[in-house]
Amino acid sequence: MASDLYNTIDALSREKGINPQIVVSAVEDAIVVATRKYYKTQENLRAELDKETGKINAYAVKTVVEAPEQVEDPLLQITVDDARKVDPNVAVGGEVRFPKVTEGILGRIAAQLAKQVIFQKVREAERDTVYNEYIGRVGEIVNATVKRIEGPDVIFDLGKAESRMPRKEQSRLESFAIGERVRVVIARVERASKGPAVVVSRAAPELVQHLFQTEVPEIYDGTVVIRAIAREAGERTKIAVMSKDKDVDAVGACVGMKGMRVQSIIRELRGEKIDIIEYHEDAVTFAEKALQPAKVSRVSVLEGTEKHLEVVVDDSQLSLAIGKKGQNVRLAAKLLGWKIDIKSEEEKRQEVEQQMSQLVTPTTTPLENVPGLGEGLVEKLGASGITTVEALADMTPEQLEAIEGIGPKTVEKISLAVNNYFSSLEGGEAAGPEGEAAAEAPEGQEGQEASPDGLLTGGAAPEEVAGTEAAQAASEIETAEVAQATEEQTQEPAQEPASSEGKR
Repeated sequence: MASDLYNTIDALSREKGINPQIVVSAVEDAIVVATRKYYKTQENLRAELDKETGKINAYAVKTVVEAPEQVEDPLLQITVDDARKVDPNVAVGGEVRFPKVTEGILGRIAAQLAKQVIFQKVREAERDTVYNEYIGRVGEIVNATVKRIEGPDVIFDLGKAESRMPRKEQSRLESFAIGERVRVVIARVERASKGPAVVVSRAAPELVQHLFQTEVPEIYDGTVVIRAIAREAGERTKIAVMSKDKDVDAVGACVGMKGMRVQSIIRELRGEKIDIIEYHEDAVTFAEKALQPAKVSRVSVLEGTEKHLEVVVDDSQLSLAIGKKGQNVRLAAKLLGWKIDIKSEEEKRQEVEQQMSQLVTPTTTPLENVPGLGEGLVEKLGASGITTVEALADMTPEQLEAIEGIGPKTVEKISLAVNNYFSSLEGGEAAGPEGEAAAEAPEGQEGQEASPDGLLTGGAAPEEVAGTEAAQAASEIETAEVAQATEEQTQEPAQEPASSEGKR
C-alpha cells in the first residue's frame, strides 16, 4: 500500500497534468539539496523515496576503483578492498552507498529550501507539458473562454493552459466580454522565462477556412476546395474556391441559398466583408476575377518568372480596382501570389506616347565627328557652348562671327564642313539599298563591302564612282555659292528700309 506522501504526490501530478515520477524526482532532489546544505560536503549525494513507508533516504555514493593509487578524490572514489567491507559483492566500477542521517536534523531552513526546489521542478515540468501539448497544434481551431482583459491583450482559458491574444491578432470589429466563448486559432507557442506562451488569433486566414468548412458541406466532403485565402481582419477577405465536380458551382455552394451560408460566416466575423472568387489556373483570368467588383479591360504578363502582371482598367474603374487605401489590389495580389500594377486607359496611353517619343528623339553628333573642322576651331566652338553638329547648323553667320576668333573666312569653312557632313549622311542613306543589291551581285563582283558611311568600296563600278563624285562636286559648288552670297550680304552697308514693291 502506498504511503500518504506518495498519494499526495500522485494527486498533485494529476492536477498539474504531469508525470508522477517527475514530482518524485523533484522531492528527491530537494532532499539532496537540503542534506548537502546541512553536512556542507561535496560528496556525490542521492536520495530515494520509499513508496511504501513514505520515508526519504539520503546516501553518499562512491565509485569503486582497484588500487589506492587510482583514488583521485576520496570523497568520490574508494578502493575495492575498503568497499567490500561495506558490500562484499561489489566489483570494480560499481558503486557503494553510505547512508546519511536526515530524520530530525534537517531543520526548518532545510525544509523550506526543499519546498522551493519542489515547486520549481513542478513548474518546469508543467511548462514542458504545456509546450509539448500545444506546439504540435499550431494552426488548429479551438474553443476558448475569455478569462480576463489586460490592456490591449485578451487572455483566454484553453482548459489546460492560458493563452494570449495580442492586439495585432484581433479584428478591429470585435470586442469581448469576460466569460464569453469564442473560436480562436493557435498561432504560435513561445518559450518564455515565465512559462510557455500560447498565442491565439482571430485575424488568421485559417479561421475563415474553418468557418467555411463548418458551414459548407461541399467543402467538408471535398467536393469544393479552397485554393487560396487573403485576409485583412476586420476589413475584407478574398477566398478562391474550385469545384472538383463539374455539376457543382463552387461559388454558389459557398454563398448558399439567398446567401444564408456566407451571411452566417459574416455574422461570426462581426460584419467583415467576404469576396468569393472562382479559382483559375490561368493567372490572367484569375486576376480578372480577383479584382472584382472592378471591371478589367485587359491583363498582360510583364514578367513570367518574376510573376508580374499589368492590369489596365477604364478610367472610371481605377479607384474601384485599387480599393480603399489600396486594399482591393493588395488582397488580389496576395491571393494570386503575383505582383500587380494597375493603370487606367489614360495612363497607359500616355506611357505608350512617351515611349514612342523616346524612339523618335533625334540623336546628336559631337563636333569631333565632322571632318574639316580643326581641333582649334572645335575648342573655340565648345568654349561658346556649341558641342554638336545640330546646334552648329542652327546658328546664323552673324552668330558665328560674334564668337571671338571666328571671321568670315572661318564661317565659310564651317558652313562648307557642315554641308559636306550632312551631304555625306544623305549619300550614305541613298547608297544603302545599292550596297545591299551589290552584296547580292554575281560572283564576278566579289570584294565589295559596306563602309561605315554606307557607301560601297573596293569594287564599285566606274559609273557609280563617277556619279558619286559628280554629285559631291555639285554639292560643294552649291555650298560655296550660298556661303559667298551670305558673306556679301553681311558686308553691305545698312540702307534705308525699302518699300514692299522694291523688295518684290
